[in-house]
Amino acid sequence: MHSINKIGKKFWYITPISVTDRPILGMVVGTNKTLMIDAGNSEDHVQYFLKELSEREVPYPDIVVLTHWHWDHIFGLSALTDTISIASSETKKEMEKLISLSWSDEAIDARVKEGSEIEFCAKAIKEEFKEHRDITITLPDVTFDNRVVIDLGGVTCILQHVGGNHAADSVIAYIVEEKILFLGDCIYPDIFSENDNYTIKETLRLLDELELFDADTYIPSHQKPISKEEFKQEVTKLRTVAKYTEIFNGDQQKIIEAYEKHVERELREDETETISNFVNGYGKGV
Repeated sequence: MHSINKIGKKFWYITPISVTDRPILGMVVGTNKTLMIDAGNSEDHVQYFLKELSEREVPYPDIVVLTHWHWDHIFGLSALTDTISIASSETKKEMEKLISLSWSDEAIDARVKEGSEIEFCAKAIKEEFKEHRDITITLPDVTFDNRVVIDLGGVTCILQHVGGNHAADSVIAYIVEEKILFLGDCIYPDIFSENDNYTIKETLRLLDELELFDADTYIPSHQKPISKEEFKQEVTKLRTVAKYTEIFNGDQQKIIEAYEKHVERELREDETETISNFVNGYGKGV
């Protein structure tokens, strides 16, 4: 089940649901304008969020920003007919490629078989669209290349293209006065290759960019919001595994041994998974 939560005075969000891959959606409420972050994985997803917010007297969004092109963040855009949509120019280019696709079970299965779609997304789409499959790809109204600053009245949002292994078009949203950094999926690995992976160079570049923002709360789209300290711990883990991956030339066992020695305990599941992701990405993007 979803829940609707509030952080600070200006920011609302809906919690994610994993079985249908519904990500967090955010709403930043200014005195003049309201900005929604991501358009959801279906019209039902968006409409539920807006209905719940309306009952809490939160205004309808004037603007919606897309964090990247993946289906679970854009399929609900067609429901936001009275909202100006904004995305990176790269996001629009990737979305244009989806317009001609069929979303029947047969078409999705064929794309999985040929390798242009992954099984995880295929299952989630079928689960989200069980009763109807009326998917319309709606392109963003406005695009940008690097950074946009939006004054909503009493609260400022900085939208910045940051890229990353998960999606090269990834955009983050920094809510300045609330010190909230909406990460989208940018900090996640590439899940669309044969094996999930991080590459050393791209991960370190992304972390450098994210650490420039002075945030107290960080929001990864498919988890719960995390504190500054939790984010620092995640960054330290990624940087340390990246370092050992480079030192040991992608040798998984040596990386595990070095990391265990570093933390002086047995590794957690998330740590062993991160090591595997870096091993899978070793040598890519060099």
